[in-house]
Amino acid sequence: MKIRSLIIGILLINVAASSFAQDTLSLSLAQAEQMFLAKNARLIAQKYETEEAKAAIITARLFDNPELSYENLFYNHETGRFLETSMATGQYNASITQIIRLAGKRNKNIQLAKTGAELAESAFADLMRTLRYELRSTYYKAYYTQLSVVVYEQQVRSLQKLLSASENQLERGNIAQKDIIRIKSRLYSLMGEYASVQNELQRSKSELKLLVRLEPRLELVLNGDRIDPDAFKPWEKSYPALLDSAKANRADLQLARTEMKLAENLLSVQKSMAVPDIAISLSYDLKGNYPEKYTGLGISMPIPLFDRNQGEIRKAKIGIDASKSGLNRREEIVANELYNSYHTALKTAKLYSSLDTTFSQSFEKLMTGVTNSFQSRNISLVEFLDFYDAYKETASQVNNLKYELMNAKETINFHAGTTIFK
Repeated sequence: MKIRSLIIGILLINVAASSFAQDTLSLSLAQAEQMFLAKNARLIAQKYETEEAKAAIITARLFDNPELSYENLFYNHETGRFLETSMATGQYNASITQIIRLAGKRNKNIQLAKTGAELAESAFADLMRTLRYELRSTYYKAYYTQLSVVVYEQQVRSLQKLLSASENQLERGNIAQKDIIRIKSRLYSLMGEYASVQNELQRSKSELKLLVRLEPRLELVLNGDRIDPDAFKPWEKSYPALLDSAKANRADLQLARTEMKLAENLLSVQKSMAVPDIAISLSYDLKGNYPEKYTGLGISMPIPLFDRNQGEIRKAKIGIDASKSGLNRREEIVANELYNSYHTALKTAKLYSSLDTTFSQSFEKLMTGVTNSFQSRNISLVEFLDFYDAYKETASQVNNLKYELMNAKETINFHAGTTIFK
């Protein structure tokens, strides 16, 4: 019953997939990157944040608006009239005041806003670096899993044909019942693995669709255009050269440097805030001052006796120390990440280079010969099935190794901050 349930489940998965697949799209890695740059939701959201940060520069450049005040006699109890403005029985006064920012506050706030925009741009570049790595790694994972699915499909079809032929031979008395059971057992086990690999492929494709914003029901076929594991030779670059590239190009390092610059600009702004601003005013009073029709020029400023912005200045200094520590920590992380990814790539490339590139084709020819030998009764069923398992395992391991190699290449590019290996 369990075996039947497994087969029915696999068939239902295939039928459901067929019914939901409206269209099929053949997608290369280059096409996926173009869609990613144009449509990725997180990139678009980060672009808006960058534009918002740039808009803050406009605000910082603006001067303070002048303040206009006006006061009028509301009710004259002697005349019994409201809002009189005449010289004889009315009274009103008006003034206009302009704040003059001292200690270069405006320019320092402009620099602070510009640094904030640089911070947003660095955050965008770091997000781009991270998502592009995720996209390429996911594409390679899906592509090589897709190749393994093809191997499983071939194996399942071949064993199904073998089972059907063997059942005919059983009816003629040419084969034992135990051999039928052994074939069925191997077939059901293979179908279970096949379903697991299909699910893995579906998960990878789903992640890929999310990154490039494709319809969930769209069926993807990854064509693997220009994917060449043989072209990746990590030993052609040295670790010091890669580290220099990382220091110059890593967006997260630039982000940490910009955060320190922002902290320094903030300290400059906070120090300038300790210097009081001046308010200059021009006023006119009809009859409330001496002489009548009084015109006055005034100036006012707070006396920095108690509050000299000591707390905010102290916080800004601590922020600089914290950002310096963060930058040093980030530089250490970059060096370690790059070292580990580089040596992992060297080991993976060395293992891959030791493989016989014609092994897969040779093994396919060997399997054809083994199948013919089994049908001719030159080898036993156990030997035949062992060869079958060996082919499946080998093909899957080769595909996985190719994925590990391509992923190692992308990991180096990710940690170096630029496309070192294409």
